[in-house]
Amino acid sequence: MPFELVTILGPTAVGKTRIAVNLASKINGEIISADSRQVYTGMDIGTGKDLIEFKKNNIKYHLIDIVDPTEEYNIFRFAQDFKLSLESIKNAGRFPLMVGGSGLYLSVVLQSYQLPSVTDFETDDLGKKSMSELQEMLLQLKPKLHNITDFNSQKRLIKAILIEQARKQSDNKVININSLNVGIKLNREEIKNRITERLKSRLANGMIDEVKGLIQKGVSHEKLQNFGLEYKFISLHLIGKLNYNDMFQKLNSSIHTFAKKQMTWFRKMEKEGVEINWFRPEQYDEIENFVLSKLNNE
Repeated sequence: MPFELVTILGPTAVGKTRIAVNLASKINGEIISADSRQVYTGMDIGTGKDLIEFKKNNIKYHLIDIVDPTEEYNIFRFAQDFKLSLESIKNAGRFPLMVGGSGLYLSVVLQSYQLPSVTDFETDDLGKKSMSELQEMLLQLKPKLHNITDFNSQKRLIKAILIEQARKQSDNKVININSLNVGIKLNREEIKNRITERLKSRLANGMIDEVKGLIQKGVSHEKLQNFGLEYKFISLHLIGKLNYNDMFQKLNSSIHTFAKKQMTWFRKMEKEGVEINWFRPEQYDEIENFVLSKLNNE
């Protein structure tokens, strides 16, 4: 086959999982998730795992529910886990599909980033530096820093510095795979409406109780807020910093912003040479015909 992987990508709330499951059933496939939060157990509603879609279609999935939310998971672990999942799928005689919207996770595979483990770097010297020295180091490594929350703690500053040092030393390609990429998108108003309706549904179906359950299992409010979006704003609500209405409005707005940033990332990938073939989510037949014709080299 001319392609070794099919990737289904797109912003949140466009229905990527259902499309990927439909395709997997047609091409004897298994799915690898490229989602930075679906790796965590117990974070089901807020991350939209849609496990029922996999189960009712008898599709095997990888990199969902693989670590406890009290643990750290990052792009370096994802790169290694992706390679192991890919090998497992190939050994089973099946075809791999990757589905997700986490831009950096997708780029590790589709743009062949090499990411050495941050543990390869010495941390002792960094631990002796002051907060201001660490802040200056991070800004030198990454002048256009977007995530200013790294400035709030020594631990996060050191982690961010190590990651940037790793990226600076990453010249060789470690994942080299030819992927057929299908993008799913809607216009901006449609996405906004879907996000809002989905959020209402998730809140009505236990998302706040899910967060309470994570807290009972030992996940700190600080960790929940670091997960962002649903977990951040529900945490702030539970500790009394936001009432329900403010929580809903701020969370809804943040998810809209997140979807917009996802599309910006995908456009950046295209400018850097990644070919993405875009479809609307209801174009099931068109997507299926397109993928099958490409895989059969027609």
